[in-house]
Amino acid sequence: MTPEGRVRRKRLLVATLVTCVAGAFLGGAIHVVFLAAGRVEQMREHSTYDATSTHEVAKHIQAAGEFVDETTRGKVSTYTVARAESLLRDDLWKRLAQEVRVSAGDFIMGTDRPESDIQDRPRHIAHTAAFAIDKFPVTNAQYALFVAETGHRAPAHWKQGSIPKGFELHPVVMVYWQDAMDYCTWAGKRLPSEAEWEKAARGTDGRRWPWGGRMNPKLLNTYNNNGRTTSVLAHLKGASPYGAVDMAGNVAEWVADDFKPYPGSHAPPSMFIPKQSDAYGAPERYKPLRGGSWKSDPFSTSTYHRTYAMAGDAGNFVGFRCAHETKGNRSNKGQGHAHRH
Repeated sequence: MTPEGRVRRKRLLVATLVTCVAGAFLGGAIHVVFLAAGRVEQMREHSTYDATSTHEVAKHIQAAGEFVDETTRGKVSTYTVARAESLLRDDLWKRLAQEVRVSAGDFIMGTDRPESDIQDRPRHIAHTAAFAIDKFPVTNAQYALFVAETGHRAPAHWKQGSIPKGFELHPVVMVYWQDAMDYCTWAGKRLPSEAEWEKAARGTDGRRWPWGGRMNPKLLNTYNNNGRTTSVLAHLKGASPYGAVDMAGNVAEWVADDFKPYPGSHAPPSMFIPKQSDAYGAPERYKPLRGGSWKSDPFSTSTYHRTYAMAGDAGNFVGFRCAHETKGNRSNKGQGHAHRH
């Protein structure tokens, strides 16, 4: 074979080898795509339900990221005031009614971390007046008393209008933003603003989690490590600088504000504008959800992280807590049972 022939043969072998390798990579990629598609379809099969059926909602609580819209609200209530009050001992009612106080002043809100979600940026200085906020998220037992006294709808997953057994001290979930507002009004309080919530969670030093700057999985309920909510008394060591508990994990919490960009944000404006309208044809609003939940990835429980949902949505990972001013116009409505609220 001539030298020229050997060169051509070598080039042909190299080209053949490259083609084979490329084909192997392409075939592997296609295989992965089909596997992923099949897995997604499996997840859909296991996580979807008829969202127009209250029965289906009660039977099948949503998977992560799924919500039930307002049309699925249940209306069954079996609690009397006496029965609701009997759910807990007096010392537990008093403990759940505890608040923490936050002084007026500036604090660091948001973040400049490049890996953070765009709606969490930029870091900036915010200000709050003095306020008090519930030490714990509102529990099922507390919500049952509200339902009994007002005739308000029970959460859709309460079987026959009653709390699932053993969940009395768990945060109430499957509550819409307006449900949370109604509860807080009944208790003589209100939902916290987004700034108040974040200040109560992180203090004034800009910490990433309520307890400090490093993730500690022993201090919160997240990443499906329990597969459900836990008692609000389960993670007392994960309290914020002011003593607020469960401000990372367990349930994501409604706040009062609409979901809006921070000053100087580079987030696309369309991110904050829902395309849907409510049942009356009015533009819907996104509401912030703060603190992450038992379903979140751990980094979504950062004190500065913001996610959002429609005001008319509810999920089995969404709850709330109440707040009020420490001076001035706090309502006295509902304070006859203040230790139970």
